[in-house]
Amino acid sequence: MTLGVDVAGLAAVFQPADPARLGVVSFWDPDDGALPDGDQAEIDIAQPDGTVRTLAALRMPVAEAIPVLVGLRDNAHPATRFWAAATAVALHLVARGRLLPGVSSGGFDAWRAGPLDLADMTKIRALADAMPATARAVPVEPGSALLPDRLTLLRAYLDAVADTLPRTPAAPWVAGGQAFAGQDCVQVPELREWAGKVSAGVDSGVRVALIVDVPDGDFDSATFRANVQLRSLADPTLVADAADIWSDTDHGFGDQARTDAMIAVRRAASLWAPLKQLLDLAVPDAVDLIDQDIDELLAEMGPRLAAAGVEVHWPPGLDHDLASATLVSAPEEQPAQVADYFAGPAELAYSWQLTLPDGPLTDDEMDAVAKARRPVVRLRDRWVLVEPELGRRARDRALPALPAMEALRRVLIGTGHVGAELVPVLAEGWLARLRDLVAEPAEGPEPLVAPGKLQATLREYQLRGVRWLDRMTSLGFGCCLADDMGLGKTITLIGLHLTRQQRPATAGPTLVVCPASLLGNWEREIARFAPGTPVHRYHGGARTLAGVESGFVLTTYATMRLDAQTLATREWSMVVTDEAQHVKNRLSGTAKALREIPAGTRIAMTGTPVENTLSELWAILDWTTPGLLGTISAFQAGWATVETGRDSVQAGRLATLLRPFLLRRRKSDPGIAPELPPKTETDQIVELTAEQAKLYRTAVRDIMREIRGAGGIARHGLILKLLTALKQICNHPAHYAKETTGQLTGRSGKLEVLDELLETIIAEGSAALVFTQYVQMARLLERHLTERGISTQLLHGGTPVARREEMVQAFQNGDVPVFLLSLKAAGTGLNLTRADHVIHYDRWWNPAVEDQATDRAHRIGQTRSVQVHRLIAEGTLEDRIAALLESKKELADAILTGGDAAFSQLSDAELTSLVELRSTL
Repeated sequence: MTLGVDVAGLAAVFQPADPARLGVVSFWDPDDGALPDGDQAEIDIAQPDGTVRTLAALRMPVAEAIPVLVGLRDNAHPATRFWAAATAVALHLVARGRLLPGVSSGGFDAWRAGPLDLADMTKIRALADAMPATARAVPVEPGSALLPDRLTLLRAYLDAVADTLPRTPAAPWVAGGQAFAGQDCVQVPELREWAGKVSAGVDSGVRVALIVDVPDGDFDSATFRANVQLRSLADPTLVADAADIWSDTDHGFGDQARTDAMIAVRRAASLWAPLKQLLDLAVPDAVDLIDQDIDELLAEMGPRLAAAGVEVHWPPGLDHDLASATLVSAPEEQPAQVADYFAGPAELAYSWQLTLPDGPLTDDEMDAVAKARRPVVRLRDRWVLVEPELGRRARDRALPALPAMEALRRVLIGTGHVGAELVPVLAEGWLARLRDLVAEPAEGPEPLVAPGKLQATLREYQLRGVRWLDRMTSLGFGCCLADDMGLGKTITLIGLHLTRQQRPATAGPTLVVCPASLLGNWEREIARFAPGTPVHRYHGGARTLAGVESGFVLTTYATMRLDAQTLATREWSMVVTDEAQHVKNRLSGTAKALREIPAGTRIAMTGTPVENTLSELWAILDWTTPGLLGTISAFQAGWATVETGRDSVQAGRLATLLRPFLLRRRKSDPGIAPELPPKTETDQIVELTAEQAKLYRTAVRDIMREIRGAGGIARHGLILKLLTALKQICNHPAHYAKETTGQLTGRSGKLEVLDELLETIIAEGSAALVFTQYVQMARLLERHLTERGISTQLLHGGTPVARREEMVQAFQNGDVPVFLLSLKAAGTGLNLTRADHVIHYDRWWNPAVEDQATDRAHRIGQTRSVQVHRLIAEGTLEDRIAALLESKKELADAILTGGDAAFSQLSDAELTSLVELRSTL
């Protein structure tokens, strides 16, 4: 029942009970709106003015409230967001096994959250301090406006979750009874003493800590002092010296504190004989340990005491910051051909390296640690604690050598695994200098100078791009220029070509492989910015390479695939792929043919290095820099958690590895194209018509019935069939039914909104681009708008290259106000700055692809603000996907995942929840 409950806009409050699992989360509407169906009751809610109102509330037992709170959206009421955060803390505690059995005040069996360590309690106190008043708005007594204590209420909720989760249907069978396992409330007052013994010294009482004081910080001394400090187990943030417990001060530990303290001191004394002196003192607050071996305490007893719950705190003079990393060692002299070195069979030495905060240990310091026979070593004018494992690593430093490319990957990321342990990775020699040189693509020691023959003034970010490309290609590496569309990737590559022509070692012809629609654009840009540079089109029936010795050779992906062997006979200084996402499928004939063409360096240009999966990114970068990302199977296995979008730490490591080889800049970045006018994005939420709603429900019902009985490839195909059908229904019933004639008006909510938008746009003298991923839908729109007397033109994948150029020019000249475009055919490579409105009639479900299409209008040369309108059918699959895209936008910007194929991984229940129509029609 609760999984489908929408509590958006509702406030939540927790009402404790005895036992804890009977507690209730009540959802109420601060605006007195209608509540979702469910168990409703009246509750008293304290108001800011001190009065109390009686309101209706939707009541949920904790077991039902947990999944609702876990699935909460960011736009929820602050009180409900608070209890969602509390739920996350409670689940984390339970997952870590922080559960203790107890007997409630009413005598019932009840689990509770515990034991809590200092970090747990600090987090819980901080969370309690952030509790809004509305999250505890039910007064402690009827008719009173006094609210419950924040920390007490939060602890009660944590206990309620802890008391709920262990009671699964199988629990009584495993436990052999209902107590502490079943849902029923079992009276067990006879177990109260037992429960007290279970928690004694674990979740109640105190923990002893020894504060070690070494005279003058000299660890060669045989005399030192141990001061006794106590920490409350019930509240780990509560700390006091033993002397305070025996004084009359208000220490906050309670009346049982002295007894608990003596029990804890006796436990410590039983572990280490010198501490028995404390038992002879009236106040066991400190003991002088004379002629004692501090090394014994450091190396042996310290860990044993800590394992038994007796903390040992060393004096400030003892440095605890010695840590370990690994070191990749390279000679001082850099190889003549850097990229070739990494592509070859070379290996680099790999070893353990100990570090302090002010830098790695020298060889002499490592030797001192290795030779030490005690757990403290004098390093850099201070005493340093050496853990046994660190001493072992200093003595046995060598690790298996690393293949050169694996070493480069680890050095660039800065971490690597040794066994199951992830440790920092350092470098020395020329490899360290290389890492520092390439770590930040846009930075570097080289001056920002444009090639003399370039007839253009480059913006600073474009100059940085040329410098980065020249640096990386001079080292022999290939790379990917992944700037936003419209930021001048073409002129940057022309600048790189001219720069490389200035050096005999890198001079030579550049082969550009691009979609057919961009051949003319490349030719014009080269003639404009590099006049006199030879340009040769290798395209058409009479194509030849005769006479080509320098300059640019332009060809298409289709021609390259057919003539790869011919193109492979020439010596290319560079091979450039424009709109490189065309070779994202590593198994395609086009991608395989491209790899046959040798080049001094390889450059990929694309605004979307990842459209659907990380394997596309691998395909592009394994062509530009073979071996950088390892084999495809190792890459997919190693970065699987990034693919799901759930591991931001791993995503950061991957981004660090890619940074030297992939330059990604957005129009919104500081200093990038500041002259660009603003872009406003609006989601236009439209209602389905009755016809659309009926078709939508029928498609969900019928196709989901097939999906439930299918598996494997058949199920995957049915899911794609369902998604396509629902998208088409949301567009227009005629699109779904494949109608080519008949009435279009009055049948689609999207079409009605499109008419309203275009009426206003045209009346203002503006122009619009209308994108759809379906050519069939574009033809329906063309017919509809023509019938309404609106001048349009339609560009799709079948439009000839020459005709495309004519249409672009006509639109730019203002001959037609509305340009209908197939997203796949026209989402890249076009300059359509005449438009100041972009309408996405349907969505590709990939923000980067959508942004690329928008960039046909929002690019350098645009002088007016651009308004982007996304049409989304309310309550449908489109509505839910839009919310998911928004929530993943930050991660998608770095490493983008998604695509229709991802939905095949959903269970039947998850898929039904995603596609069901949630509207009143």
